[in-house]
Amino acid sequence: MRAVLTWRDKAEHCIYDLAFKPDGTQLILAAGNRLLVYDTSDGTLLQPLKGHKDTVYCVAYAKDGKRFASGSADKSVIIWTSKLEGILKYTHNDSIQCVSYNPVTHQLASCSSSDFGLWSPEQKSVSKHKSSSKITCCSWTNDGQYLALGMFNGIISIRNKNGEEKVKIERPGGSLSPIWSICWNPSSRWENFWMNRENEDDQEVMVDRYFQEIPSTLKSAVYSSQGSEAEEEEPEEEDDSLRDDNSEEHNDILAVADWGQKLSFYQLSGKQIGKDRSLNFDPCCLSYFTKGEYILLGGSDKQVSLFTKDGVRLGTVGEQNSWVWTCKVKPDSNYVVVGCQDGTISFYQLIFSTVHGLYKDRYAYRDSMTDVIVQHLITEQKVRIKCKELVKKIAIYKNRLAIQLPEKILIYELYSDDSSDMHYRVKERIVKKFECNLLVVCADHIILCQEKRLQCLSFSGVKEREWQMESLIRYIKVIGGPPGREGLLVGLKNGQILKIFVDNLFAIVLLKQATAVRCLDMSASRKKLAVVDENDMCLVYDIHTKELLFQEPNANSVAWNTQCEDMLCFSGGGYLNIKASTFPVHQQKLQGFVVGYHGSKIFCLHVFSMSAVEVPQSAPMYQYLDRKMFKEAYQIACLGVTDTDWRELAMEALEGLEFETAKKERKKRGETNNDLFLADVFSYQGKFHEAAKLYKRSGHENLALEMYTDLRMFEYAKDFLESGDPKETKMLITKQADWARNINEPKAAVEMYISAGEHVKAIEISGDHGWVDTWVIDIARKLDKAEREPLLMCAHYFKKLDNPGYAAETYLKIGDLKSLVQLHVETQRWDEAFALGEKHPEFKDDIYVPYAQWLAENDRFEESQKAFHKAGRQQEAVKVLEQLTHNAVVENRFNDAAYYYWMLSMQCLDIAQDPAQKDVMLDKFHHFQHLAELYHGYHAIHQYTEEPFSSHLPETLFNISRFLLHSLTKDPPLGISKVKTLFTLAKQSKALGAYKLARHAYDKLQGLHIPARFQKSIELGSLTIRSKPFHDSEELVPLCYRCSTNNPLLNNLGNVCINCRQPFVFSASSYEVLHLVEFYLEEGITDEEAVSLIDLEAPRHKHENKWQEITSSNSQTLRLDETTDSMRDDDPFTAKLSFEQGGSEFVPVVVSRSVLRSMSRRDVLIKRWPPPLQWQYFRSLLPDASITMCPSCFQMFHSEDYELLVLQHTCCPYCRRRIDDPGP
Repeated sequence: MRAVLTWRDKAEHCIYDLAFKPDGTQLILAAGNRLLVYDTSDGTLLQPLKGHKDTVYCVAYAKDGKRFASGSADKSVIIWTSKLEGILKYTHNDSIQCVSYNPVTHQLASCSSSDFGLWSPEQKSVSKHKSSSKITCCSWTNDGQYLALGMFNGIISIRNKNGEEKVKIERPGGSLSPIWSICWNPSSRWENFWMNRENEDDQEVMVDRYFQEIPSTLKSAVYSSQGSEAEEEEPEEEDDSLRDDNSEEHNDILAVADWGQKLSFYQLSGKQIGKDRSLNFDPCCLSYFTKGEYILLGGSDKQVSLFTKDGVRLGTVGEQNSWVWTCKVKPDSNYVVVGCQDGTISFYQLIFSTVHGLYKDRYAYRDSMTDVIVQHLITEQKVRIKCKELVKKIAIYKNRLAIQLPEKILIYELYSDDSSDMHYRVKERIVKKFECNLLVVCADHIILCQEKRLQCLSFSGVKEREWQMESLIRYIKVIGGPPGREGLLVGLKNGQILKIFVDNLFAIVLLKQATAVRCLDMSASRKKLAVVDENDMCLVYDIHTKELLFQEPNANSVAWNTQCEDMLCFSGGGYLNIKASTFPVHQQKLQGFVVGYHGSKIFCLHVFSMSAVEVPQSAPMYQYLDRKMFKEAYQIACLGVTDTDWRELAMEALEGLEFETAKKERKKRGETNNDLFLADVFSYQGKFHEAAKLYKRSGHENLALEMYTDLRMFEYAKDFLESGDPKETKMLITKQADWARNINEPKAAVEMYISAGEHVKAIEISGDHGWVDTWVIDIARKLDKAEREPLLMCAHYFKKLDNPGYAAETYLKIGDLKSLVQLHVETQRWDEAFALGEKHPEFKDDIYVPYAQWLAENDRFEESQKAFHKAGRQQEAVKVLEQLTHNAVVENRFNDAAYYYWMLSMQCLDIAQDPAQKDVMLDKFHHFQHLAELYHGYHAIHQYTEEPFSSHLPETLFNISRFLLHSLTKDPPLGISKVKTLFTLAKQSKALGAYKLARHAYDKLQGLHIPARFQKSIELGSLTIRSKPFHDSEELVPLCYRCSTNNPLLNNLGNVCINCRQPFVFSASSYEVLHLVEFYLEEGITDEEAVSLIDLEAPRHKHENKWQEITSSNSQTLRLDETTDSMRDDDPFTAKLSFEQGGSEFVPVVVSRSVLRSMSRRDVLIKRWPPPLQWQYFRSLLPDASITMCPSCFQMFHSEDYELLVLQHTCCPYCRRRIDDPGP
């Protein structure tokens, strides 16, 4: 670990405290009586903040980054916003020593010499609590539940959020060891680490297969030991992607630094963890890294020291010229800022190197700075060695492991010679401090690299020999050898490559190149040398001749295959390159450095993670095969290829008559049958019959059949079968059919497939060629109905080739009714679909919904709407009707609009049977009924005003315009013109002698916007009407048939009687007031009972003739008898028509059973509404004047008018019910 100074500045006063903004962009420093705000990226002073009158001792930022607080010797606390504006200030009785924000609730704790306060934005005042001693420091737990207070008398008090003391820790030093800095570990995952750590021996080894990633966020590396590289470390950029997701966990480990020069750790319960650690200086500040893995301590030793989370000193961050009063880590980074007594502010970046070593399939690396993890790259087993000191270097070789610590080197060995053993034990300790760049371990020695010098030491620490090099050593690697006589491969910066034996004082120069060495490796036979230089070039030399065999660009590391002489791999540019002999390079994507190549496994180091990548060797094997180098291809295949590749190798070898390689391949696959091998040879030589005999003799008749069928010798194959095993015969016919298909003989293939029972293939060929009538239908009819798959395929081809009849037959055969329905729908054979739907109602939706959509697409919207309705799709039905209605209104087809509104109302009435929608739908029903009546009447007005001739009588137009005028609200419906209505009313009133009403209509028109084409006519009419008398013709005045009151032509109450409030019933054709009175049933009388009572037809007294005939002997006389009571046959219903004169409320006519019994069926009209509506009853007061009611829409007509309209339209003029339709 080393520290790189990023920037430095000098303030005029002592830096007592500092705080980072949580996003790390700004740094707040307490300097003198001001706060200084710095940009952390370059050390620019952004702004000094003035607010305190005395020295500022402390500053803290809230975790949400919105506020920070400062405390001063002037006894005040100031709250600042992130925009550097002071917004709040409160005071204590003494100088403020420390402030801290709760990380969760943002509650602020401020501590003075005599008390501490708790404040949050929602509080009106600060909650203060007395303290028995001066509080020097404070820290919140990461979950914000507890606050720890460090005091000058050596006591630690742990309080809850309300300030109540929960734990009190009294330490042995007492007031002689004042607490000067405390901090909770921000991650609780170290708790288990601490619990396991107690009472461990210095060299305890613990097997643990599951580890967290190395906590270092840095990527610079110093390679040591075997296969390592020494390169200069460069500062890395911050890597936010490596932040710990668990940083918000609860915590309960408190680090305490006191002026008894000790560092201690405590649990939340107050129990101490481990022993006190001596510091040898007075600590002034203590802080954790963001994830809690390291601790920073600074104080009277004028430097900042880095410790592990358990208090092991790792090194110095930066030496200063005065006491360090404060030091903090920039959030989620490896940057450290230091504030000193002389006002110096220093900003450092910490560089952590990756310390590791590799030998074949064992990889050792440093974890948490003090541990070593050994990973077996093949089995993925791991073992952790806890050293409890800073691990400086690691070297591994065979069963040896060397770990350099600050004051010693530990030599470990495996417990056993088992290649998978992962249990290490201490073999030797060299208790001596060494300074070296690289460390290498051998069977009996360790090698120290010190720039240009190599030293060989025994395990007892005695230096046995030393080598001095011409240039800096860049790479060193153990290349094996007998114990005590191992060879070292050394690469120098000047391009020289040496081989050194540890028992020989003289180095052997292998070769010298012009560029500096970066990476080296020697082939398994020691004949070839691969070098990667500083220009990223991979160069391969023959060691004996010094000849450059080849070179490849874009390389950063290289490794020979330990099991194959001519194979090497190198990495670079995000790719892995595998080269066999002098063949072209085979590339695949790979991130990281190649550090080893063992068989088919490549060991790759990416950042600080080592992994074994399984690489199939197929590509280089085929490169050898292409050149007929069978032996070399066999060697490559032995490293790891697929079964198919092995087979291909054998076949190629046989073709090349390389029988030895082919035999080896067979043995590799466990085949030892010589007859089988000889049969393969005969088949390649063209001796097919001899090969077939050998195949049969070796028990592999199937191979003989495969040979004959591959050669299309089907007759020979049939002769070979002899016994005629049905399965094999079928297989043979199938293969013959495949061959016929391939040579474009489809008819022959179909016949053979059918004979072999391969119906699917036969159907596929026939269908693709369109042979429906000749083949597919025959196959479909012969197949059993249980064979669904081929039958469904037949149906598919029938549909595809436009033969729906055959498809329907097939679906019926397998009983797939749903597919049959879909077929009828897709082919638009609606009659068949409807017939099927009648028998199987469950397919109703599948038929009527597509039918409705088809109708809509073909502009048959009314039928489409009915189909939707029949399918139960009420929403779609209503949607179609609404669109139809809107279109009809826009296109001025008001008769159609009335019809559609009537249909809409009936749809709503149908939906209203659902109790959940009853109220809403009934409101819509009445609304749509009203609109239907309006548009039906307005149709005549529109025709009269827009067309040159009108078929309607003046009285009809007069009645319609009066009806509309009384029915229209303030905002008339879309399409209905008030101008046209008034214009028609004015003209017809004038023509019929209703001059007063005509004058009123013309006056109303004057206040409306009149179209230009009506302007002249209206102005002329307004003038001429004034010459007419100001009264209306009495013949036009409507009569109320309930109270016999003549109503004015202009009625403010609307279409009701002004006297009795009885609603008028209008004819739907002439719009005259009909002689009908609506009546209601008494409570308790049902509709069925009422109808039965009316149908009784009670006998009535006949009117006696008022003329009396007197016959005498000489004369015959007729005399009118006026004494006869003309009212003798009083009607009980007529008596019910009485009401209270002048009442403003409408009093309906309610009849009893006796009244119903007295009525005649021909005098009563009943609107038999479906539920939830009640039936409506009407009594005709002029029985001789016949009235007809449509049984579908319940509209009333004069019988003569209705019969005429029906003759004209062959249907009801209102609801368009056809006369031949028996239902309502």
